[in-house]
Amino acid sequence: MKIGMIAEERVFIMKRCYKIADCCIEIESLYEEIHVLCRDYIAEDETPDFYIHIQKQDIAYEQERSDREMLREGKTSRIWRESYLETLAVYRKIADFMAERNTILFHGSVIAVDQQAYLFTAKSGTGKSTHTRLWREYFKDRAVMVNDDKPLLKITDSQVIAFGTPWNGKHHLGETIAVPLKAICILRRGAVNEIHQISRQQAYAMLLQQMHKSAKPEILAVSLGLLDRMAEQIPLYELKCNQNSDAVIVSYNAMKGSLS
Repeated sequence: MKIGMIAEERVFIMKRCYKIADCCIEIESLYEEIHVLCRDYIAEDETPDFYIHIQKQDIAYEQERSDREMLREGKTSRIWRESYLETLAVYRKIADFMAERNTILFHGSVIAVDQQAYLFTAKSGTGKSTHTRLWREYFKDRAVMVNDDKPLLKITDSQVIAFGTPWNGKHHLGETIAVPLKAICILRRGAVNEIHQISRQQAYAMLLQQMHKSAKPEILAVSLGLLDRMAEQIPLYELKCNQNSDAVIVSYNAMKGSLS
């Protein structure tokens, strides 16, 4: 199938600053969609730490990347709106920038209970969002969604901090907050709810798969170092669950004592 994109009339070139993971980022775009997406992160009267200027070739790259991924999965290529592809180009540039500030972008669902964050990650379709929904139903006002898709994780010498981002999943679940990360849990489907702590070696393949991997070798090397540091600091778990409320009790009781 010929690579292409859905053409759209350019609304205007817009420039605005946003505060994401304690960094002020100026985004100059071709379409308005990215600014609608980032509206909760607007930063007024701050000097930018980083500038993003999107060009047509950035959008074309995102369509080509999508085509390659669909081909690998044996699926038919899909032609995306240029304004949507621009939002992907922006988050990829932000992820590269953040790596140089000890922060990685990660694919997972992060929920906080009593000001401590828990990150659930898994292969697509396993039920990350379903599991964190069960946490919200069980803990009610004690639970806050940090980010349901692509949180930023800042690795310091003493802790890992999970930040909300505008890229918070199809249900748009997330807040403009930062919460210390208590544990990381890899979800598997199972008939019985059971959880156990695992080693960095056991978790590494999944962690690597879910981390943003830059196309720039020097940034990728930095990100891999940060991933190693995070895996050393944060307790890692594997949860086999059947997606009922008992899974919440089993997982929370096992992980809440982490780092205590």
